[in-house]
Amino acid sequence: MGAEQDMVLVVGGAGYIGSHTVRVMADLGRRVIVLDNLSTGHAQSVQKARLIVGDAGDVRLVTQLVQEHAVRWVIHFASFSQVGQSVADPAMYYQNNVARTVDLLYALCHAGVRGFVFSSTAAIFGDPLTALIDEAHPKNPVNPYGRTKFLVEQMLGDLERAHGLRSVCLRYFNAAGAHPDGSLGEWHEPESYLIPLAIMAALDQRGPLQVYGSDYPTPDGTCIRDYVHVMDLALAHVQALDRLADGGSSDAFNLGNGAGYSVRQVLDIVGKQAGRPVPAEWAGRRAGDPPRLVADAARARSVLGWRPQYPELRDIVAHAWRWHEKRG
Repeated sequence: MGAEQDMVLVVGGAGYIGSHTVRVMADLGRRVIVLDNLSTGHAQSVQKARLIVGDAGDVRLVTQLVQEHAVRWVIHFASFSQVGQSVADPAMYYQNNVARTVDLLYALCHAGVRGFVFSSTAAIFGDPLTALIDEAHPKNPVNPYGRTKFLVEQMLGDLERAHGLRSVCLRYFNAAGAHPDGSLGEWHEPESYLIPLAIMAALDQRGPLQVYGSDYPTPDGTCIRDYVHVMDLALAHVQALDRLADGGSSDAFNLGNGAGYSVRQVLDIVGKQAGRPVPAEWAGRRAGDPPRLVADAARARSVLGWRPQYPELRDIVAHAWRWHEKRG
């Protein structure tokens, strides 16, 4: 039995990855509603679905939505996700990412929701002990953001044992890119992620890019990350939901392309797209940043059948560029 006709509630569906997932689901003919308080999301990013403006931690509202719309499945994106911000203001991260999620899960467990897909992160692993990080890698987050996500993953196990709520945690590495048609993209205020900042600097939409750290233990001294196209991440959420609907057990999957790019390499690719070097200024390291994070996503491919459509960084950058050019 699949989830094709069941109602899905996407919490945080007006944000970056959430809005792309909602669009993919709607294009597939899935029934979906969005709950978002618009603290970081944008109403205009919700396409082909109904938006309810409200808080994920509002137990009464969540319970009402589940009952009124016969919600059977929930996908949760409503987390703050900036590493540096989490180091500067950890209480805000524990309040939003943990406390509000506890209230959300309380409502879902008592309202009969059958399955939960959680937007997790590679930040739960901390400094890598191996070149490629698989699901069995030790979990030792080095920043509050990663710790909040790991706490939720641990809670989900307790809730399944107590209430039968099955879940899939998707630990993605660096989300990037935009919808290929340019109608959706990465839109944070303020922006803090490398690829959009580099594109904005190259388009003269902001000042020079601040690059944090050039003395990491990597070949060129800058951090290495595994960039995953947002449309590929969106598809993984749909596949995770279908796994639960088909009776699959709770699980966790790493999502990445298995190829790391340094900050200098990213700037080079953006510069080639722009036709000129990206204006950049070099600064010291940022607290909480591991030198290298690259995924081993073999389990997602074998168990979920996940096949990234856009694994090349040049395609990720090209789609993101199109979005920023259209937005102006």
